[in-house]
Amino acid sequence: MTLEELAGEQQAMGRMETPASALEEVLSKALTQRSVTVGVYEAAKLLNVDPDNVVLCLLAADDEDDRDVALQIHFTLIQAFCCENDINILRVSNPGRLAELLLLGASGGAEQPADLHCVLVTNPHASQWKDPALSQLICFCQESRYKDQWVPVINLPER
Repeated sequence: MTLEELAGEQQAMGRMETPASALEEVLSKALTQRSVTVGVYEAAKLLNVDPDNVVLCLLAADDEDDRDVALQIHFTLIQAFCCENDINILRVSNPGRLAELLLLGASGGAEQPADLHCVLVTNPHASQWKDPALSQLICFCQESRYKDQWVPVINLPER
């Protein structure tokens, strides 16, 4: 099946979502399944131990973070590792909205993570691969790579 056939099939089913709404859905489900890792260092540890279980890597930075050289070095290393291990990568240009999605979905009085620059979504069960939103994000990443955009950018709209 080609990407065009897949896109046409999804449009016919009426399930074609924007990548941003698909990402919101994936994060919501991943939070309920406790398959989200938050933080650059925590992500690096997980990638070192179990890269085969990671299905999606989100790198979040705003304009101010773009000037942080240390953070950009971390991003470069994480991107290289993800590319080497066939892990889909997305850049989120609205870290504030990503924080809202992650913190609102977390348990009520839990301590808030300080570092939301890197988020990994893992695949705890094989059934998650059947998730249409995750499948759409994977297709979006593949299409972007075909266009030589190795780290596509998604802007999460404010609510």
